[in-house]
Amino acid sequence: VEVKHGRISMLAVVGYLVQEAGVRLPGTIDYSGKTFAEIPKFAAFKEIPAGGLVQLLFFIGVLESSVMRDLTGEAEFVGDFRNGAIDFGWDTFDEETQFKKRAIELNQGRAAQMGILALMVHEEL
Repeated sequence: VEVKHGRISMLAVVGYLVQEAGVRLPGTIDYSGKTFAEIPKFAAFKEIPAGGLVQLLFFIGVLESSVMRDLTGEAEFVGDFRNGAIDFGWDTFDEETQFKKRAIELNQGRAAQMGILALMVHEEL
């Protein structure tokens, strides 16, 4: 679970920084004409229409139940979601290098969890 939370936190930090840089989706988010640029970063949950939140929760549920799992039963470690579709070259590393890379990912995930929490607190202050 910690690996998954770390990966999500790393994506959240990158998403926050992209939004802070002013990159937003074009167009409107609802029929009233509200644009994506008008929606704040972390306060977005108050601004997104209820139907949009339901869609987000459904999509997350689909990912959790069918995609972000060990579908082949060949996982070598927690968080190993390889399914044979894309070869990232993981098997070319020896065991010691794989262990180091997993430790690096875990530490970066922990840092990202603290970082996204700090960004949330900073925005609320």
